[in-house]
Amino acid sequence: MTFILALHILLVLSFTIRILLRDDLSPPVRLAWFIVLNVLPYVGIAIYFLFGETDLGHRADKRHKEIFDEIHENASQFMGAPADVDHLIDPEYRNGFHYAGSINGFYPIAGNNATLMEDATATRESMIADIDAAQEYVHVLYYIWLDDYTGTALANALIRAAQRGVQCRAMADGLGSHKFIKSQLWKRMSEAGVQLAVALPINKPVRTLLTSRLDLRNHRKITIIDGKVTYCGSRNSADPEFLVKAKYAPWVDIMLRLTGPIVTQNQLLFISDWMQATDERIDDFELKAEPAEEGFPAQVMGDGPTERKGATPQLFACLIATARFELTLSTPYFVPDETVLEALRAAAYRGVKVTLIFPKINDSWIVAAASRSHYFKLLEAGCDLFEFKGGLLHAKTLTMDKKITLIGSSNLDLRSFDLNYENNILLQDKAITQAVFGRQQQYLQSSEQVRFETVSNWPYLQRIKNNIIATVSPIL
Repeated sequence: MTFILALHILLVLSFTIRILLRDDLSPPVRLAWFIVLNVLPYVGIAIYFLFGETDLGHRADKRHKEIFDEIHENASQFMGAPADVDHLIDPEYRNGFHYAGSINGFYPIAGNNATLMEDATATRESMIADIDAAQEYVHVLYYIWLDDYTGTALANALIRAAQRGVQCRAMADGLGSHKFIKSQLWKRMSEAGVQLAVALPINKPVRTLLTSRLDLRNHRKITIIDGKVTYCGSRNSADPEFLVKAKYAPWVDIMLRLTGPIVTQNQLLFISDWMQATDERIDDFELKAEPAEEGFPAQVMGDGPTERKGATPQLFACLIATARFELTLSTPYFVPDETVLEALRAAAYRGVKVTLIFPKINDSWIVAAASRSHYFKLLEAGCDLFEFKGGLLHAKTLTMDKKITLIGSSNLDLRSFDLNYENNILLQDKAITQAVFGRQQQYLQSSEQVRFETVSNWPYLQRIKNNIIATVSPIL
């Protein structure tokens, strides 16, 4: 008995000291770990061992730095420069663009154009048409790739392109697309000449658990055709019916089709992932940029566990702080840290019309509860809050002052902030921002407003549940 007690104290004390030694943890995260370790010590120790460290390992960090050093050395002319922010972006919004550029070196470049895709069908048809017209290369990367109608159509388009001599590279996340990677369709792509790679593979789970964690994922959605066209938004390579979670369907997504030098920046982000997975060099890729005579400034922002911690929430906070009169934001998963939460409240308090759109029914009850724990504070500050009822709203959008748009794969949750590789595009343009804002208004038409009085009168048990989950949400 004495030995067991001593072992118990040693284990809890060891993990407690480890948590206290970590300078990268915020006080709320550290407190959440203390609570779990003391309430459920053995479960907490196991969870910390499996998921406590948001680190891919020294080797991955070193390789990431080498890759971006190589990209900066060989492709800096496509990445823009800090001076371009002051030249291209209106003064009141420059801080946000400067901060975005500080993450991985992509700054705004002019001469871009975009089209907002009408729906899932239009996105699929446009993408397949672009791939069928490709003459040089096609590069795709998806977190989730299913063998449904959309996923099969994309795979077949790549097969056709490869068979006519177009260089095709396709990458899928090892966890999000684990079934597809083992499918006959994936095999057919390889046999047709499509070069394949798996982002963050899970074929060696024990090694992954010992050196990293299984839930560090590549959440990006990137498509590039001939260096002329790219797509950016929230849609995976899957039908809106999303058969793996059909009861929450339809998945409501948003995608932009973009042309101009922003394509090359997105290409470089894809290249960074491809090099990490395959050890190819940047010399193996053709890089070019084709700016239009007229077009808006835009820049890519890619984040992930090998970038500096806190980059994404700090970017959102910077952007929110520059809003002058209106900010509209949609996200399926809203579990922010204090940086983002207080930035939203501060914007509302200073008179900005802050409109937030979340799904009414979420595929994660834990996320839904943690999200609703913040409703009182948001509504108290004057934010307008809506819950979408027409399926699972999966679109990640931010529009500001009818002029600034951020669109891509990043959710406003701790997973996107700390664990996932994400890709986004930040742009300044009245026309495309008006189009995205118009889509947000369509979301609002299928939503019901959440009133302060309603939240104030939620049953005690519901509020307790939400707040308990929110307390440990930093480690979920």
